Amino acid sequence: MPYLTEAEPERGLPIEVAPGIRRIVASNAGLMTYHGTNTYLIETGEGTVVLDPGPDDAVHVEAILKASGGRVASILLSHTHSDHLGATAALKARTGAGTFAFHRGADPAFQPDVPLKDGDAVAGMVCLHTPGHASDHLCFARPDGVVFSADHVMSWSSSVVSPPGGDMAAYFRSLRRMLARDDRLLLPGHGPPLPDPAPYIQELLDYRLKREEAIAAALREGPHGPRDLVDRLYSQTHPWLRQAAERNVTAHLLKLQSEGRAERQGERWVPGSNPTKLPDRVAPGS
Repeated sequence: MPYLTEAEPERGLPIEVAPGIRRIVASNAGLMTYHGTNTYLIETGEGTVVLDPGPDDAVHVEAILKASGGRVASILLSHTHSDHLGATAALKARTGAGTFAFHRGADPAFQPDVPLKDGDAVAGMVCLHTPGHASDHLCFARPDGVVFSADHVMSWSSSVVSPPGGDMAAYFRSLRRMLARDDRLLLPGHGPPLPDPAPYIQELLDYRLKREEAIAAALREGPHGPRDLVDRLYSQTHPWLRQAAERNVTAHLLKLQSEGRAERQGERWVPGSNPTKLPDRVAPGS
């Protein structure tokens, strides 16, 4: 995959990434978060909208308050994973801003002030429900072709799809939904902006399809568990990366099971009742 990279950003400093949009990168760098969570400050007629306040970090909250002058009109959440949600309560307490998030949240401890559904309008944007990485994941599309893609499509890495909250079949559908659009710029939840996103999204989809077909082929050779398949198909050696790979493999297996192409036998998996069913789009060269 042609992933993008960027130099480590200056912490606490809002940088314009598109007209009327600034980004502050939280100090939660890691193997799963790159340089950290991207918090976006979006200027609207009603004031500054904060998208994804980031992790529970008082220093990051202060940076948001300083950059916005403390005048936050509303707080939007792409999804309720802790690296995006964590600072929400503190920011709301300091500003009084209302919170907006998907109406069926994955975190029962969080209830938005304004629940959102697919197609709803908020802050001059349209909500796109894009489950896969998380069941409550939203992208936010502006009329100028800029989309906040959060963790659904990231420029620096593919997304982890970890059941039960993550769903590989839903992830495929959500990728195809984004591919059918004519967006010009994606602003992800981690990593740099992604211009001309369609070819990149197609490569993400092809990459996942090739991985899935490799898993199905391995099952035809004999029973395998997720860890066996990670050993066979992935090169990661870091424990965190191996864990993420195992969750992705499990998500692929559950998708294959739903299609009749795999079934579970104890701790291992074997071909299902319809093992020769073709995927709805085979990646080029596979």
